[in-house]
Amino acid sequence: MESINRMAVELADEAVEFAGELDVGAFDLENGATVLDFGVDHAGGIEAGLLLAEIQTAGLATVQTGMADVAGAPFTHVELACDRPDLALLCSQKAGWELSADGFEALGSGPARALVAEEAEFRELGYTDAFDLSVLTLESDDLPDEGVARVIADRAEVNTDGLYLPTYAAGSISGSVSAAARAAEMATFRLFEAGYDPRSIRSVNGRAPVAPVAGDESTAIAREMDALAYGGQVYMTVETDDASAFEAVPSTASEEYERPLGEVFDDVEWDFSEVAAGVFGPAQVTVNVVGGPTYALGRTSEDVLAESFGV
Repeated sequence: MESINRMAVELADEAVEFAGELDVGAFDLENGATVLDFGVDHAGGIEAGLLLAEIQTAGLATVQTGMADVAGAPFTHVELACDRPDLALLCSQKAGWELSADGFEALGSGPARALVAEEAEFRELGYTDAFDLSVLTLESDDLPDEGVARVIADRAEVNTDGLYLPTYAAGSISGSVSAAARAAEMATFRLFEAGYDPRSIRSVNGRAPVAPVAGDESTAIAREMDALAYGGQVYMTVETDDASAFEAVPSTASEEYERPLGEVFDDVEWDFSEVAAGVFGPAQVTVNVVGGPTYALGRTSEDVLAESFGV
């Protein structure tokens, strides 16, 4: 099977080559690791955010922007389509690496997770990557240093000079764009958590509005999660019928539905482990079972989006 790290490295090299045009910073640390600043000290932008989402999905998804209304106002939306959700979304895009090293905190996405392959989805799929270069995107409002790069490289079992670290703050344009590209991933992971075999998902298409860029990380994260939970829409084509699993996907299955998620997170002091898993789903999902029924589940909430986005 193709190495998802090899495919992501090609995209990371593209970011280095066009750093100036994308307003992305690119520099090597003393131990050879390459840091790509997609939205910390550099501004980044929509094109940078789209490339970031491509890197996070290891080039196995098509990512593009469009325009649609939210509460009667035009907003940029991001749409992601994928025919390999098992690899692209679960084994790569999912923010499954919680990094804490020398005071540096970040959520890690990208194919470096497949070199470690300790999460449940890797065991279920039987997939482990093997490649001497690696990419881990980091959501943080700080840039990683040599010590952070060493911790990541050691765990992924690669040399630091073969490591790429695209980094972005949630409160950046790139952060908002890449977050909006996660609707399909959220639906796929919710199905997996409900016991559905992700190999039965033939294709998935998702879209969500790009949240307005916030001035602080907490507000940015809350808005981006609202964009998905109250504005995210997903269409899936699957092979196996499982109504109970499908019903668990949309965020309407959560008792917290219709509450801005910043309030929900404040209630648990931003300890996401204390938040009901159902919150982390797209607002609306349509599931087409090949040769079987089609399920239309959930609903969007423009009222919550209007409050969250300030329109």
